[in-house]
Amino acid sequence: MGMEVAAEEEPKKKCRALIFTYGTLKRGFSNHNLIQDLVLTGDAVFRGAYTTSESFPLVCGPYRVPFLLNIPGSGHPVTGELYAVSAYGLSRMDELEGTSRGHYQRLGPIRLTRAAAEEADDEAEAEAESEAEAEAYFADRSYEMELWKKSGKLGFRWYGEKEAKGYVKRKDRPQNLSFLEHIRIFLSSSTDQ
Repeated sequence: MGMEVAAEEEPKKKCRALIFTYGTLKRGFSNHNLIQDLVLTGDAVFRGAYTTSESFPLVCGPYRVPFLLNIPGSGHPVTGELYAVSAYGLSRMDELEGTSRGHYQRLGPIRLTRAAAEEADDEAEAEAESEAEAEAYFADRSYEMELWKKSGKLGFRWYGEKEAKGYVKRKDRPQNLSFLEHIRIFLSSSTDQ
């Protein structure tokens, strides 16, 4: 399962798994509707903006899809959003991220610190939630090193409007190929798609 939150904090749906989101699941991006649906049903709770304590590469693949690479110490600390999710919420996120199809792998724990813009109002809250450990969706290891090389070994600190410019929603991509085939074509091409 995911990293655990104290049971008494999220009693209704047992939102115990902590998931760090860094791309299209964040507020304002195309896949956030999944998180919104989970929040409405009590299967997810927003915990705040957090930054990885360690550096990781955050790069874009085909169609400007963001990928976090499990290469600790490379790239930059990455800023994203932390959510506590139920087992049902976790299964929905795994489905979206294609964990059973080799698109992403959910790994952890990764250490996080509260992002500067998300400072807590009182000392007790700041102390209690200034750090967290969570899981995140990383590019599948079968192609992560190729993505890192393709990016010129340069990554982003966050996935924002600038980084997402040119993003193509899943429904608008060619449907005759699997996402893994799109990744392989992207990696073998001489230019970014």
